[in-house]
Amino acid sequence: MASATVERFVTKQLDLLELERDAEVEERRSWQESVSLKELQSRGVCLLKLQVSSQRTGLYGRLLVTLEPRRGGSAGVLPSSSFTSGDIVGLYGAAHEGGQLASGILTRITQKSVTVAFDESQDLQLDLDRESSYRLLKLANDVTYKRLKAALVALKKFHSGPASPLIELIFHGSAPSTAGDIGPLVLFNAALDPSQKEAVLFALSQKELAIIHGPPGTGKTTTLVEIILQAVKQGLKVLCCAPSNIAVDNLVERLAHWKQRILRLGHPARLLESIQQHSLDAVLARSDSTQIVADIRKDIDQILVKNRKTQDKRERGNFWSEIKLLRKELKQREEAAMVESLTQASVVLATNTGASADGPLKLLPESHFDVVVIDECAQALEASCWIPLLKARKCILAGDHKQLPPTIVSHKAAQAGLSRSLMERLAEEQGASVVRMLTVQYRMHQAIMRWASEVMYGGQLDAHPSVAGHLLRDLPGVAATEETGIPLLLVDTAGCGLLELEDHDEQSRGNPGEVRLVTLHVQALVDAGVQAGDIAVITPYNLQVDLLRQSLAQRHPELEIRSVDGFQGREKEAVVLSLVRSNRKGEVGFLAEDRRINVAVTRARRHVAVVCDSRTVHNHAFLKTLVDYFTEHGEVRTAFEYLDDIVPENYSHKASQSHSQAAKPRGPASARPPGRPPGGQQEGGPQAASRWRRGPKPGGPEACPQPHLNGEGPGAAGGAGGTERFRATIMEFLGSEETQLEFPTSLSSHDRLRVHQIAEELGLRHESSGEGRARRVTLRKAGAGRRAPQPASQPEQPPGQPHSQVQPDLKALSLESPPREKSGHEQPAMKGPPAGRGPPAVGVGLPKAPDKRKKKGRAAPAAPAEEDFDTLLSAAMKADSTCAFAKCSASVVTLGQLCQLCGHRYCLSHHLPEVHGCGEKARAHARQRISREGVLYAGSGTKDRSLDPAKRAQLQSKLDRKLGELSRQRTSRRKERGT
Repeated sequence: MASATVERFVTKQLDLLELERDAEVEERRSWQESVSLKELQSRGVCLLKLQVSSQRTGLYGRLLVTLEPRRGGSAGVLPSSSFTSGDIVGLYGAAHEGGQLASGILTRITQKSVTVAFDESQDLQLDLDRESSYRLLKLANDVTYKRLKAALVALKKFHSGPASPLIELIFHGSAPSTAGDIGPLVLFNAALDPSQKEAVLFALSQKELAIIHGPPGTGKTTTLVEIILQAVKQGLKVLCCAPSNIAVDNLVERLAHWKQRILRLGHPARLLESIQQHSLDAVLARSDSTQIVADIRKDIDQILVKNRKTQDKRERGNFWSEIKLLRKELKQREEAAMVESLTQASVVLATNTGASADGPLKLLPESHFDVVVIDECAQALEASCWIPLLKARKCILAGDHKQLPPTIVSHKAAQAGLSRSLMERLAEEQGASVVRMLTVQYRMHQAIMRWASEVMYGGQLDAHPSVAGHLLRDLPGVAATEETGIPLLLVDTAGCGLLELEDHDEQSRGNPGEVRLVTLHVQALVDAGVQAGDIAVITPYNLQVDLLRQSLAQRHPELEIRSVDGFQGREKEAVVLSLVRSNRKGEVGFLAEDRRINVAVTRARRHVAVVCDSRTVHNHAFLKTLVDYFTEHGEVRTAFEYLDDIVPENYSHKASQSHSQAAKPRGPASARPPGRPPGGQQEGGPQAASRWRRGPKPGGPEACPQPHLNGEGPGAAGGAGGTERFRATIMEFLGSEETQLEFPTSLSSHDRLRVHQIAEELGLRHESSGEGRARRVTLRKAGAGRRAPQPASQPEQPPGQPHSQVQPDLKALSLESPPREKSGHEQPAMKGPPAGRGPPAVGVGLPKAPDKRKKKGRAAPAAPAEEDFDTLLSAAMKADSTCAFAKCSASVVTLGQLCQLCGHRYCLSHHLPEVHGCGEKARAHARQRISREGVLYAGSGTKDRSLDPAKRAQLQSKLDRKLGELSRQRTSRRKERGT
């Protein structure tokens, strides 16, 4: 029964690996058969027009060939690509029809060269010509697949050995052995927090299995290093692995600090320079047999040179025979030196696949290691974990299964369980009996951490005091601005028309509108003094990565722009996240992977800015929690605050144009409007700041302030709800002992209009002061002393209205009326509003209403000022509800158009300037604008026919693919005619 469980597991894993391998091979085959070489290079999987710069013999007698771009091409710099150390590559001649010359492992790649190791099993008589041209193409990694398959087969056949108790526990449901008593520990790192100390004690006391669950920033690697040091102190031999070279090198750096005997397996070209002294090559170079090995290699290189110079076939055959004998001797001496080095090391480190039986570890006995440690286990295929696990009786797994799982090419294999890691499976099956979680995080501001803690980690995380409140403005040389004083920022594009693009061939997506927003925010951070190297821009989609690099890479070379998947395990002071998805269907694609969003947000230390369409992402419950959290605990801005040329969805061009004048672009931090303090705090005290800073809740119809034709639509505070909030604030002011209430400058023109209206209704003195974005509204109680009305105190004039047409303040008019009546100056009665009457935007005066008490030319007694005010207010409300055209009484409450020239409101039949009498003013205004700006309105004039760089790149890519298809069709037709 026991073996049947293992057999079923192995059979299923082998089937899934076969699916994954087939998908990878098919992807590579499609590249070679249906995609042009130029397109392959643009995708980053091919390097063209290379020439050989050097050849030499490396470890195990491999031939190391270094290639570089041909002279005269692209200044000798390789194009950007996805090649990395360890990739399997094929070497081809320059001609497209030429077959593969050899396959090898890419060991090193720089900006100017690439080095490939070719194994001697290929008979290596390549005779590469320095003048010939070659190309490299990524191939499916058969080596990794073979190692994974071999490990599973070994697991299936495993009956007795050091890993038997571990296999019983994992597959057959046996209970963990009773924890041993290890006594009090003297920690190497005395600064460990209580949860880390508990994890160390737990891992050392377990006899078969311990899992250290380390959420982002909780010091997982620090805890793991302490466990390894304590195990070495107990005299144990430790094999330490991880799925990636970077993760292994990180452990090597940490352990090297404690002066331990460590040995890093793998080619030195794949390792960080700082730890190359601990590599197997470096250790062998310091051994006693170094000189003999060096002499053998020198002899091999000399014979290779002679072989290239001679033309005699018999002589060349003799040279190759001699080379084979020297390589055999070289291999024997290297193996003896390696056994000595491996035996002396207390900790051996390698990638999971680097610990395979066909590598240096095959030279050690089966029971050499006592403990296997696997870091970042949640990112590794379970099959790869069994390569090192079969070598020891105890294993310690560390990672975070709440972050991204291993990358799988085959969607079918991933759905069937290949993407489920060993750590995730054991954490669910074994639970608290084998898992200890680290709970104190040392990376993120507490506001950033709290969201991840609540939705992913059961609310168990706490921010260490050293990071709980740190912000960007606390960094040296960084100014205190709106951007650097907040940990959370949401830039909402809902309703702003910034829709996504789709690359139909690659099923990737981009959003040029979000690229512009990200660019502006990054520039604001840099202008405030944040180093570009401390900022990361990440996004889930590769197409968006390309668009962002085109916009930002040249301006900020140190800025890191990566996909979310490629940034896992990293951190930056500030992270700007572009979610891309914005569509009318509400589709979020693979943003629905909760762990991907968790990774994206938790990369930041001090500041996270999320750019997204809240209306789209609200369709997914998990993403909605993110947007709601940022709305409640962070600052919310709309795209209108950054871009002044947005055409809102479902609104006319004229309406969006008038709105863009109210919401000017947000510039760098240095251009913050006066009166607005840094850190995103507005004036009016903490309550006012909390009241106005966040704005409307995204996702609904009020997500972006939209202009309404009747002036009653939602503004920055949002429609009727915003009016009620203003009214509540003013009523609170009336009930207090304060005599003056000053609203912040962040209010839009619509908001200021509402404040004026409510103040008039409640009998308060109100005035606007300042210009542009510095304009503010001040309210005073009636007994707080009177001030003569100032020109600067006049309310907001309609956009486009000449300054001379601004009419006197309504309150000022009511105050001035009684003195004029007392002095005997009568005002002529008016039978109706003049032609061209309009709505009394608050503070805009109207002629006095006719006085019914006038008899036979004699003036009636003066009425109280309050009664005059009520009459004026009634007339104003009546005038505001009908068309301002003299002979028209149509209602404009629901439908109406405001004339920007005269400030009056007309029905849709009379709203044109030429119809209601402003035609000459309209022509004069147009001539002035043409002479000043060269355009009559946004979008007119000479059309800018230059393509956006992002769109140009996308079109060029599609053109190349189309040309390639046409070329192949012509070739196939020629062949058919020939037959």
